[in-house]
Amino acid sequence: MSLETYVELQIPPLPYYLGSGYTEFESGDTHPHRTNLGIYDLIIATKGELFIGENHQQWTLRKGDALLLQPVGEHFSVEPCKQTTAFFWLHFEHPSHREHSFDSPFRTSRPFANPYTLKLPKYSRLTDSQRAFNLMNRMLEMPIESSFWEEQHLMAELLAILELGDKGGNGSAAARLAMKTATYIHEHYQEKITNSTLASALHFHPNYIVRCMKMKYNRTPVEYLNDFRIERAKRLLITTVLPIERIAEKVGFLYPPYFSASFKLKVGKSPLQFRNQYLN
Repeated sequence: MSLETYVELQIPPLPYYLGSGYTEFESGDTHPHRTNLGIYDLIIATKGELFIGENHQQWTLRKGDALLLQPVGEHFSVEPCKQTTAFFWLHFEHPSHREHSFDSPFRTSRPFANPYTLKLPKYSRLTDSQRAFNLMNRMLEMPIESSFWEEQHLMAELLAILELGDKGGNGSAAARLAMKTATYIHEHYQEKITNSTLASALHFHPNYIVRCMKMKYNRTPVEYLNDFRIERAKRLLITTVLPIERIAEKVGFLYPPYFSASFKLKVGKSPLQFRNQYLN
């Protein structure tokens, strides 16, 4: 392996789960050659050795190793498998991505519109590989119908394992609670959500939930909720012809004027101005 890297994703929006699977190669088999796949491809090895490359980097993946391949670039087999080799794979998409070197100076820019930066290692040796295997198996066991939110939740847990790496103890527990809070918000953002609502649903003191969210996302739950609602509103403004008032209602804002003011504060444009820039 050459230069190690990590991948940085600005949130919101969240990574969007597309699909997952389990592949087993026999001796002599090779990973398919792909160019500009268009989506992120996360590989988690479970046995054997997988020899794989991307652009000018190469890796040998063994049990418990994880590799995140980029949407743009060339993915190729370095050499055929020498023994029975198996791995989980997970595909997801995200509109913004950047790649940085560990040996390069890095300064995080955190614009107001992006409350959190998810940093995923390009290659990692999982400290709790069995937990990752269990999550992947749960995804594969999900029924086709009515599984969207559960799959999104399981993927979020898996990405948290990758991001946290060797960080353990209270930090991991706090990060997991923050991600559970975020998942609850994603599922109920159209409803009225308060700190008391979250405390009742998650069975933690509201002050602790607030601390965990600020540590993980640099936002209180209310701020995170507001940002998520506006991201959903942006999608509706672009993809539908619904009136502004109706969009405000659909994403959980009770008062359209407050929605418009919040939208402009975050995006820098009114909802109507934002919509018009995408019209022909």
